[in-house]
Amino acid sequence: MPNAAPPEIAAAHFESEFTFETDCWDTHEALHGGAPGFILLDVRSPALFDKGHVPGAVNLPHGKIIASRMSDYSKSTLFVTYCGGPHCNGAARAALRLARLGFPVKLMAGGVTGWADEGFELERS
Repeated sequence: MPNAAPPEIAAAHFESEFTFETDCWDTHEALHGGAPGFILLDVRSPALFDKGHVPGAVNLPHGKIIASRMSDYSKSTLFVTYCGGPHCNGAARAALRLARLGFPVKLMAGGVTGWADEGFELERS
């Protein structure tokens, strides 16, 4: 087994993850607590979105996140992205596009798979 990072470096690394990611539970709580303070983006295809998505999510496939489409949003708008789950990197691709466009962004770890694993319902179009 490779050597582990010293504790202080490990602590800094894991602490920094909270600035980049949130989880399904915290997202669910924020969505059901009134004004969540973010826009939840489902970055999968419209067909997959229609089969089941997190209630309140907006469908915007990661490849369609471009400056002209995002110009309606203030640069202070926080976005939370998700995709199919841990096997999918669409949420990270979307987060990268948003960050490059100057928006604050987090990734919802687990995606649709994590949402369902927590026992939360999906909405179907």
